[in-house]
Amino acid sequence: MPIYGPDTISAYRGHSMGDLDPHIFAVAEEAFTQMERENKDQSIIVSGESGAGKTVSAKYAMRYFATISGSDSETQIEKKILASNPIMEAIGNAKTTRNDNSSRFGKYIELDFTPGYSIMGANMRTYLLEKSRVVFQAPEERNYHIFYQLCSAAEQGKLPHLKLRYPGRFHYLNQGLQEETMMASKPGKGHQDNFRYLKQGCSPHIDGVDDAEDFVETCRAFSLLGINDGMQDQIFRILAGILHLGNVVLEEGNGDSSAISKGDEALHTVSELLGIDLEDIRKWLCNRKIVSGREVFTKPMTLTEAVFSRDALSKHIYAKVFDWIVTQINKCFAAKAKPYRFIGVLDIYGFETFEINSFEQFCINYANEKLQQQFNQHVFKLEQEEYVKEQIEWEFINFYDNQPCIDLIESKLGILDLLDEECRMPKGSDQSWVEKLYDKCKKWEHFSKPRLSNTSFLIAHFADKVGYECAGFLEKNRDTVSEEQINILKSSQIALVHSLFTEKATGGAPTKVKVLPTGSKSKQMKKTVGSQFRDSLNLLMMTLNSTTPHYVRCIKPNDEKMAFTFDPTRAIQQLRACGVLETVRISAAGYPSRWTYNEFFCRYRVLCNSKDIKRNDMRLTCEKIISNMINDEDKFKFGRTKIFFRAGQVAYMEKLRADRLSFCGVMIQKHVRMFLHRNRYRTMRKAAITIQKYTRGLKARRHVHHIRRTAAAIKIQAAIRGWVKRVQYKRLVYTVTQLQAHARGAWARERYQHMRRVKAAIVIQKNVRMWQAVYHYKMATRGIITLQGLVRCFLAKKQLKKLKIEARSVEHQRKLNKGLENKIISLQQKLTEAKHEVANVKTYKEEIVTLKEQLAEMKGVETQLKNTCNRVNELEAMVAKLSKEVETERGEKMDVLSEKERAEKENRELVEKLNAENARLTEELISAKKEEAKKEGEELLKRKYEAEKQQMIMEYSEEKSSYQRLLKEFNRLEQKNELLEEHLAKLKGGNSHKRTASNVSNLSGASDAPTELVRDDASEFNSIIVDDDWMSDVGYGSVRSRASEASDNSRNLESIDWGSPQKGDTSEIRIPVPEKVEDITLVLQLQNKVRELEKERRTMAKRIDQLESSSSPLDDSQHAQELIRLQELEMENAKLKDDLNRLRKSIADSEPQNNRVQEFMKQFEALQDELERRREECIQLRTVLANRAHDLRSLTQSSYGKDVDIVNEDGELAIAYQTQKQVNRRQLEDELKSEKQRHREAETEYKSELDRLRRDNDRQQKLLAQNLTKGGGSQPETLLQSEIMRLTSENLNLQGQVDNLTEQLKKYKRSLKAYAKKIKESGGTGSKRSSTHGSPYGGDPPDLLDVAATTEGDAMPVIRKKERDYMGMFEYDRRDEMQIIRVLIYELKPRVAVTFLPGLPAYILFMCIRHTDHINDDEKVRSLLNNIVNGVKRVIKKRHEDLDSTVLWLSNTLRLLHNLKQYSGDKAFQAENTVKQNEQSLKNFDLSEYRQVLSDIAVWIYNGVIKLMEEKVQPLIVPSILEHEAIAGLSGNKPGGMRGRAGSVARELESPVEPQKALDLLLKEMTQFYRTLAMFGTDPELITQVFRQIFYFICAGSLNNLLLRKDMCHWSKGMQIRYNLSHLEQWTRDMRLHEAGVTDTLAPIIQAAQLLQARKTDDDVNSICDMCDKLSVSQIIKILNLYTPADEFEERVPISFIHKIQNKLQERAEGEQAQATLLMNTKFAFPVRFPFNPSSIHLEDIELPESLNLIMLKKV
Repeated sequence: MPIYGPDTISAYRGHSMGDLDPHIFAVAEEAFTQMERENKDQSIIVSGESGAGKTVSAKYAMRYFATISGSDSETQIEKKILASNPIMEAIGNAKTTRNDNSSRFGKYIELDFTPGYSIMGANMRTYLLEKSRVVFQAPEERNYHIFYQLCSAAEQGKLPHLKLRYPGRFHYLNQGLQEETMMASKPGKGHQDNFRYLKQGCSPHIDGVDDAEDFVETCRAFSLLGINDGMQDQIFRILAGILHLGNVVLEEGNGDSSAISKGDEALHTVSELLGIDLEDIRKWLCNRKIVSGREVFTKPMTLTEAVFSRDALSKHIYAKVFDWIVTQINKCFAAKAKPYRFIGVLDIYGFETFEINSFEQFCINYANEKLQQQFNQHVFKLEQEEYVKEQIEWEFINFYDNQPCIDLIESKLGILDLLDEECRMPKGSDQSWVEKLYDKCKKWEHFSKPRLSNTSFLIAHFADKVGYECAGFLEKNRDTVSEEQINILKSSQIALVHSLFTEKATGGAPTKVKVLPTGSKSKQMKKTVGSQFRDSLNLLMMTLNSTTPHYVRCIKPNDEKMAFTFDPTRAIQQLRACGVLETVRISAAGYPSRWTYNEFFCRYRVLCNSKDIKRNDMRLTCEKIISNMINDEDKFKFGRTKIFFRAGQVAYMEKLRADRLSFCGVMIQKHVRMFLHRNRYRTMRKAAITIQKYTRGLKARRHVHHIRRTAAAIKIQAAIRGWVKRVQYKRLVYTVTQLQAHARGAWARERYQHMRRVKAAIVIQKNVRMWQAVYHYKMATRGIITLQGLVRCFLAKKQLKKLKIEARSVEHQRKLNKGLENKIISLQQKLTEAKHEVANVKTYKEEIVTLKEQLAEMKGVETQLKNTCNRVNELEAMVAKLSKEVETERGEKMDVLSEKERAEKENRELVEKLNAENARLTEELISAKKEEAKKEGEELLKRKYEAEKQQMIMEYSEEKSSYQRLLKEFNRLEQKNELLEEHLAKLKGGNSHKRTASNVSNLSGASDAPTELVRDDASEFNSIIVDDDWMSDVGYGSVRSRASEASDNSRNLESIDWGSPQKGDTSEIRIPVPEKVEDITLVLQLQNKVRELEKERRTMAKRIDQLESSSSPLDDSQHAQELIRLQELEMENAKLKDDLNRLRKSIADSEPQNNRVQEFMKQFEALQDELERRREECIQLRTVLANRAHDLRSLTQSSYGKDVDIVNEDGELAIAYQTQKQVNRRQLEDELKSEKQRHREAETEYKSELDRLRRDNDRQQKLLAQNLTKGGGSQPETLLQSEIMRLTSENLNLQGQVDNLTEQLKKYKRSLKAYAKKIKESGGTGSKRSSTHGSPYGGDPPDLLDVAATTEGDAMPVIRKKERDYMGMFEYDRRDEMQIIRVLIYELKPRVAVTFLPGLPAYILFMCIRHTDHINDDEKVRSLLNNIVNGVKRVIKKRHEDLDSTVLWLSNTLRLLHNLKQYSGDKAFQAENTVKQNEQSLKNFDLSEYRQVLSDIAVWIYNGVIKLMEEKVQPLIVPSILEHEAIAGLSGNKPGGMRGRAGSVARELESPVEPQKALDLLLKEMTQFYRTLAMFGTDPELITQVFRQIFYFICAGSLNNLLLRKDMCHWSKGMQIRYNLSHLEQWTRDMRLHEAGVTDTLAPIIQAAQLLQARKTDDDVNSICDMCDKLSVSQIIKILNLYTPADEFEERVPISFIHKIQNKLQERAEGEQAQATLLMNTKFAFPVRFPFNPSSIHLEDIELPESLNLIMLKKV
């Protein structure tokens, strides 16, 4: 019930006891108020029976104090106090028969307060931890919670080094007959039952308690209290060691000895976990030392003694760990200053009575007797004595006094005294001690002896009479442990274990343990447990008596631990036992509130007048004050020194006092405000008069100044106007003169142009007249030819009629037969000629040899070309020398230009000749190759035809193979094919690297490197692949520039102007020369080979289709003959492959420098290897399928003999086979179509790539011909040629070397400017661009001086160069902080952010944070981070329904979080940083807390994204998964009674989307989700987590709907569902998500579909149980019960079969309580984690986009 929340705390704050309903908060408020009012220490004593709620009440009381106190310290002491509760409950609470969370120790927590009454610290004292529970638990009880929490954590894969996950390794797994039977029937039981110390109560679980969650809460509390992970691990190691120590198997040895086997794994684990020596602990667990005088003996222990020694060691270790944790908690609570006041909260064990009560219950009940005595003294004795002392009329109330019972326990010769005496006896025993009790304590009324027992005794406590068994009292009181075992622990390698047993306990529980001595006997005996507990109780009583106590009595409603069940008789019994009824009587008749007269006067002085005050008689004064306030005299009484009030009167007087003070405050405020306003008016009036005086003087001075300025302006205007008119006149005269000069020049040029037009017209007229004459001649000739044709046609028709008449005659038929004979003879002659042609082919082969020799000669030409290139380098050096001479030869410039023009013409003519010659040779080579390849292709085609024919026949005969196996194999082959295509794409791109969507950034200075866009089949996004050999990133822009992409595409090989420059081209000279000349003939040969293979492939495909349509089964003889031919063809094919490979290798080896040939060969070899491997896999698959078919046939024959038809006597197998065949065929056809379409697209890409390479090779061939003509010529010609080569080389280098380009461009600018200046000085005409003379390019040389024009003409990129080194931060003014947040967070739209670098806002904000760290301004960084956090929260709250916005800020929040980690300076996050990035780490601030805040925000946004996606997907789940029918023909197989429900009307009611379109819509939505996440740069790991959650939601929704619909449970629907799910699996493979285990969440619905399809006979019980491991028992049984036959031939699932399935599954279900539910939890969410993803982007390279308009940021 929500009665303990903050609202309830606020409701009880400030209210007195009794104003509201009884509540624990009312008691806490009363204690806090009395501490404030009376300035005294307070105590809250929570008492009651075990299970009544004492621990929870104390917890809520401390929460109340922590909430209302409001501590000012930075240590957040309230959170630490509240955090100690989970720890203390884990290590000190356990389940008992009366309480599931019973405190097995007592604690008293003092909350220390400052003078301002805020919590400043705390201190905890503990009492009597029940150590025996560590090694023994009664039935239906548990050990301490921490042990079960560790086991639950181990189940989830945590803490593997503690070795808590392996059942079967523990000796005590099957102890006892009952346990053996239980374990045998429950093989999957949880592993907490593998430990002896955890399974004795046979109740390992608590209803409604998740130990795994509690373990997480305990670890979080440890961390909050300052216990780091390393120390926590040591604590867990010790606790796990205790569990393993209990599993150590002690065996009986020879005689009275015991031993531990060498192979005991539990002992090895204990040694490893506690860091102790294995042999030592094995020895001293079975032996002990005995000291006799000066001799030391080692005596073996019996099995019973060894077990007791082991258990004592376990208890001792646990007690030490408990005390150490309490000490650490107190250190964390400790206050630096002395506390002002404190409030103590006592939470101690309640009164307990069990069937068997031992020493622990005796001490617990003794403590409750002491507390009850303190309550009686305070409430009854002290209260009534106070009334007598003050002479108040009072009627005494009788009450139960438990002082005699306490005297029985703690007085001299009492129970504790006799117990200590017996412990000191050398041969003391429990039996002798209880006999002494019978003798010495029989005088006490509260002590008695049972009638039928001599080993127990009875004590009449205040609550009930309890019987105690004496067994174990002495040993528990002594609490001894072997000193040798302690020494072993002292030598531990674990620091915490060593410190526990070497340092003296300084805090926590006051319990001490005696250690058995090894030297001489010590006469000084240490205190026993009982005496220590008695002393600690007395100390507690002293503390409680020194404070004002407040009592909380917890009443247990029933003994069955049932909710909302109240037993009145049991409640009345508890009320009487603890004296509550007498307390009610005293409260009703007494005066709980009291004041001394002086205190009352000081408090309520404001309620009386001065005349009523009598300083000498305070009692009279108080009487007058009370008479004015309270009229009923029964409400108060006057004592000798105090005033007594009934309940509620003090609260009434407090209200009157508060009203009086409020009235006085209002009166004071009224007068003060009047004074302030009067002074303000006077000041304002004086100021107004002063302002008016100065204003009037200023106005007068301004008027005089204006008059003076007006007079001066008039004089200035007169002078300026005269000057302006003169200037206008001179300008007009000059303009008229210029107009006349230009007009006269225009008239002269017009006359000149007229003369040119007249001359041109004459030339045109001449040509036109000539054309007309030619035209008339052609027309006449055409008419004559037409006429001749008509005449000849007439004659031919006439002859045709004549021939038709002759054809009907017999003579004509004879002539025809004679003609056929002639044709046969001619055909035989042609056959002879064909043989001659074969001989000619051999001659062609010889010609091919000669062509290869010519190829070698061409290689020599290539060598000559390399020498020419070396010559070019030498000539470039000469250019540098000659450039100096050009300065002295200005007058020879025109001659040089004319020589240049002539040389260019000669060069072009020579190039054309070489091109023609090269083309002729190329055509001859191609024709020879075609002839040879044609012959080889025909032979190869025949062989492949026969091989493919046999292969298709085999595939046709193997069509009966299993569908599921074939589908899995197909998916595997498809994945391999995708990997192969990716590998091929990488080979095509060379040494390249991909930029993912998270770190891609367009180059701000766009590179000229060859860039291509590679299509991703899955996401259809474009990844940029950049060649590392050409360029490297020089900086990161912040905007995805479309211009840079266009410029990249324009710089491919196709965009290079390979021809001569066009007329009027003002761009730079561009005659590119490749760095390496390719072997043109070899490339052409390979291209031809590819074309032929492509034609051959198409021909074979057509023939295969024909075979499929016309193939018929062969008889046995033909089949054997075909097999022999197939083997011969395979051998021949292998030989041809070897020959072809040798030919390729010889060609590749002959051209080692040709990179493209080498790359082409590598690709071809890789494809060939993959083809061979796939063929082998197909052959193996077919063999396996054939063997399985053969085995199936043989099995059928062995089972049914010759009557095989019995298996299919009703035709069921034929129907199933035909249905499965249709399903397989349709699915394979769909997949084959998609595969063919993909292959066609790949084929088209390859063809386009080959065409591009062919065009490139043709262009390079032209360049080769040009270079061959550059060997000779005069010196000017050589100079011109070298200049062309230099410019061409520069153009090509500009495409790959961005940094060198910038430096060279600057150098060329300076040189060209100097060159142009010298030309102008010499009178050159290079600057006149309009001239059409003096240049061989149709105009002047390109204006290289105008760099802007050159850049614009060639679409060259703008190159950014860092002029200086940046520090990677943005400087800003704090006043602009909100403007920055507004631009980057509030106003940033997703459609704008997608054009930026992913995570750009996060980078900018982090660079601002770096600047605040650089200047060490903590206020500035705190303000910026708070504004960022608030801004993101505000944006998400505002746009929480926009998926793009939420994904955008999820990505940016994570990027900012990653940046804070990457640059935090922690070595754990610096593994992938560069040196520069490490230097940029934060120096002054530790922002780890803000990282946690950002992580929480990211989780919040992530949950919002998941919610949005689930809302969009939810209406599509059922239509797409369950109702979508993609396989036609199966809809008719629905059960007859269900077809009406599956109709259109029902579907419209159930499905908001048409089922046939739902699956496509679902895949479309998923693809859109994926694109959105990838578009904004979300981490791939997070994308995987998102779709894992979405797929779980799809699985849960579809499975839950399936379980509730009977019409869906039949075999055809299972097949449809499985087919629909295969689309989702294919989608994950397309998106590259299948390797991350996303589809594993679909396992339940997949298994449900398989269950619907599976056979349901008695032989299939085991297979069905194994197949459905992800479904719960109830789900499997539900599906089987709902299963409906598809037709009348199919039977319903037998009830016996369902019972067998249920019995088989019960074995699995006993250990899987989580699978007990029928429906899946649709609200379940996987834990989200954000893996650290460092960025490779350099902060100093980030630029601000202009579209953001962040001018206030300055890059430093």
